[in-house]
Amino acid sequence: MPVFTDAERATLATLSPDTLPLPPADISNAWSDDPAAAALGKKLFFDPLFSGVLWEGDNTGTSTTLGNLGDTGKVACAGCHQPEAAFADGRSLGHSVSLAAGWTIRRSPSLLDVGQARLLMWDGRKDSLFAQVFGPIEARNEMNSSRLFVAEQVFARYRPAYEAIFGIMPALGDATRFPVLTNATTGCQGVGPTPDACHGMPGDGAEFDGMKAVDQDAVTTVVANWGKAIAAYERGLACGPGRFDAWAHGDATALSPAEQRGARLFLGKGRCADCHSGPFLSDQKFHNLGLKARTVAVVILDPDDPGASTGLLQALADPLNTKSKWSDGDDGRLPASVGPEMLGALRTPTLRCVAKRPSYMHTGQIQALDQVIDFLSTGGDPHGFVGKNELQPLALGAGEKSDLVAFLRALDGANPSSGQAP
Repeated sequence: MPVFTDAERATLATLSPDTLPLPPADISNAWSDDPAAAALGKKLFFDPLFSGVLWEGDNTGTSTTLGNLGDTGKVACAGCHQPEAAFADGRSLGHSVSLAAGWTIRRSPSLLDVGQARLLMWDGRKDSLFAQVFGPIEARNEMNSSRLFVAEQVFARYRPAYEAIFGIMPALGDATRFPVLTNATTGCQGVGPTPDACHGMPGDGAEFDGMKAVDQDAVTTVVANWGKAIAAYERGLACGPGRFDAWAHGDATALSPAEQRGARLFLGKGRCADCHSGPFLSDQKFHNLGLKARTVAVVILDPDDPGASTGLLQALADPLNTKSKWSDGDDGRLPASVGPEMLGALRTPTLRCVAKRPSYMHTGQIQALDQVIDFLSTGGDPHGFVGKNELQPLALGAGEKSDLVAFLRALDGANPSSGQAP
């Protein structure tokens, strides 16, 4: 059995405290811990009828897709964040990036323990869970919808539950104030549309043509509250404690000898805890790992992904960020500036329940944990990426790699009961 130093045991205690902390208070969302909001958010999370047209030709109705080309109302949050895949996407072809209305360019991250994060998405372009929902709604390759259509659907199908939590809704059924949209007329229409064929995408203003500013704000308020309900649900999604925690708290038999050796490598030679720190094994920061983008599924990935250098600037400029009137409070989570070290840097994922995920890295181009360890051990790719690679070669032997993988598999916990569809 490996012998741990006092310093290593002190670090273990930070990775596995006596009780895993609940998500910290989120003052941007006054309903973040409201059970009624979470119950509504769960229904919204699994509801596909807020979405528009599936326009990508690879939508052929197979089990790897959400429907056929031209179908509407098929994309829910749960379509790319499946409970059975640790709230990542285990459905799309290649188990890498996601096929919704169209193909995305990054892997859908796991939502387990997402309530611990302050800056979201791989590149940090959203600074709250409530505002994050606007991205999928208005992205033509995701839900391919618009905030006006989402607000109208909440009014038509969820009005009593919404008003019990957030108060009286605007009269979204009044066609003289709010243009009437359908699943087929929201977002982008047609096969393989260009942005010119879109209706209600970010910044185009098309869905608000002729609407008074006060009515535009009313629509955005409804969708912000839609997001706050979903955020309340997502904050309850957690991997939970597992065998690693039992071992860290004194059960010497909870981990095998190989898993214990992997734990020591995680703390020492593997240098994993440098970034995968704290109770959820993530520093919640952004790092460049020198990953060369390769083709995944049928998608050619961008080799010059700027990562957080662009994403954080987007968060600072976002009219829906935590400093905006749509937020219920600002706790200073946005950075004051974005340095050059953020070029090509991506957010450190949490590692609890990591073995349940269908693929790894922000591109999903690595399909197995042993391949991740191989990549990290070599110190990343020699070229083919932007920014400065932070990795250093680790020169791990075959047995050490195997032990590290064994330890990572011991980080599984119990899936949250709230994860099942309503």
